[in-house]
Amino acid sequence: MLDKINNLLSQISSCSIKGHEDLEAFRLKFLSKKGLIPDLFDDFRNVPAAEKKDIGQKLNLLKQKALEKYNALKTELHSAQDTLHINDLTRPAYPWFLGSRHPISIIRNEIIGIFERIGFTISEGPEIEDDDHVFTNLNFAPEHPARDMQDTFYISRISAEDSSPEDILLRTQTSSVQVRVMEHQKPPIRTISPGRVFRNEAISARAHCIFHQVEGLYIDENVSFADLKQTLLFFAREMYGKKTEIRLRPSYFPFTEPSGEMDVSCTICSGKGCNVCKYTGWLEVLGCGMVHPAVLEACNIDSRKYTGFAFGMGIERPAMLKYQVNDLRLYFENDIRFLEQFKTAF
Repeated sequence: MLDKINNLLSQISSCSIKGHEDLEAFRLKFLSKKGLIPDLFDDFRNVPAAEKKDIGQKLNLLKQKALEKYNALKTELHSAQDTLHINDLTRPAYPWFLGSRHPISIIRNEIIGIFERIGFTISEGPEIEDDDHVFTNLNFAPEHPARDMQDTFYISRISAEDSSPEDILLRTQTSSVQVRVMEHQKPPIRTISPGRVFRNEAISARAHCIFHQVEGLYIDENVSFADLKQTLLFFAREMYGKKTEIRLRPSYFPFTEPSGEMDVSCTICSGKGCNVCKYTGWLEVLGCGMVHPAVLEACNIDSRKYTGFAFGMGIERPAMLKYQVNDLRLYFENDIRFLEQFKTAF
C-alpha cells in the first residue's frame, strides 16, 4: 500500500490542467467517492495492526495534499479566466452605478458659494449645546416659549432646587455658532454658519423635527439695514434667478432689533399661488435683522462702536423652490427613486 500511496503523491504533485474539464477530472479521479484515495481508505481495514499507524499517517497526508492541489488548481484557473476577461475588449462593461449628492447638500454648497463670493467665511459648532449659547446670550428671556420642552429637545435640565448642572440640549438654531464666533473673534466679523438643527415639531409636508440652516453674521463699524437688504437681494437673485423679487416684512426675534422676514416670489407657481406658498405667490425663506445691542454686550463687543446684521434660513425651503419639491418629508425618506433625480446636479 505504501507504493500505491507514493505513486499517487507523485501523480498529484505533477498534475496540471487547462480548463474546468481537467479540474473536474482531477476531482473525480482522486477525491470522489469512487476515486483512488477513498479506495485506499477502504483497503486500510486489511492493513496489519503493526503497520496501521504509519500507513494511516501516509493516507491522511495523501488526502491533504490532494485537497491542497485541487484548491490551488481551482484558484489558478479562476485567475487565468479573470485576466482573460480583463483583456477581452468585446466583453460588456460592468454596470457601475454612479451615486449623487443629496439635494440638501447641493443647495447647502450653493448657498455657501454665494456668500463666499462676497467675503463671508464658514464657521461651525457642536449640535449638542448648552443653554447659554442657544438662548441666554441671544437675549432669550427666561420665560421665553422656545425654552419649553414642547419646542426644544433637552438632553438634561436643571431643576429649580439644583442649579449646579447646566441645561444641555440639541441646538434649535445655528445662531449658537455665531455666539461662539463673537466670543473668540473681535470685529470685523463676516461669517456664515451652516448646520443641522432640531426642534420639537410635528412632521408634515412643510415642517420636520430635523432640518438644516445657514445663518449669517456681519459686524463692523457703521453697518446699516441697507447693507442687510442689499446682501439679501444679491443672495436671492443669485439663488433663484435675476428676475426674483423680494419683500421684507416686520417681525420679532429676541436677538435682532429691528427684525424682519424676507419673502421671495414663488418659483413653483410663478406667483400665481399654490399649496407651497399658501396661494399668496410669496414664500418666506429667511428671518433677519440688526444684531441686538444686548447680544453684542453679552459677547463682550462694544455696541456703541459696532453694529451688525444677522440672517438665518432653512436649507429645505430653498431646495423646495429650486427643484419644485412640494413635500419636505421626501428629503428624509431616502427613497432611491427620488434621489436618482439629482444625478445630474453638481
